[in-house]
Amino acid sequence: QVQLIEFGGGLVQAGGSLRLSCVASGRAFSAYGMGWFRQTPGKERDFVAVIGWNEGRTDYADSVKDRFTISRDNAKNTVYLQMNSLKPEDTAVYYCAADLLGRGARSPDEYNYWGQGTQVTVSS
Repeated sequence: QVQLIEFGGGLVQAGGSLRLSCVASGRAFSAYGMGWFRQTPGKERDFVAVIGWNEGRTDYADSVKDRFTISRDNAKNTVYLQMNSLKPEDTAVYYCAADLLGRGARSPDEYNYWGQGTQVTVSS
């Protein structure tokens, strides 16, 4: 069982920045692929970014590329999402997820564990 807890959500003005953190339990964190997804009411959960077990492999949704950066600190069992130049359309509940096979996938179906989510609200 892997537990994921997200931190760092909040209210920010358009153009501002936030950094989300997700702390994972378990001893095998360095082997997991870690993803960030987001969801708004009535819509499906959308892929945002992923970092594979190999820290050099990352992937981003087109809508956040060049504004968001995903990173991980395996010594702290933590994955981060630095969000810059935020837009009102970035408003959502953000979830981190763990893929025990470390694949770095975009599909939420490939993930085994999910955090409870953290709200990000960007005002115009």
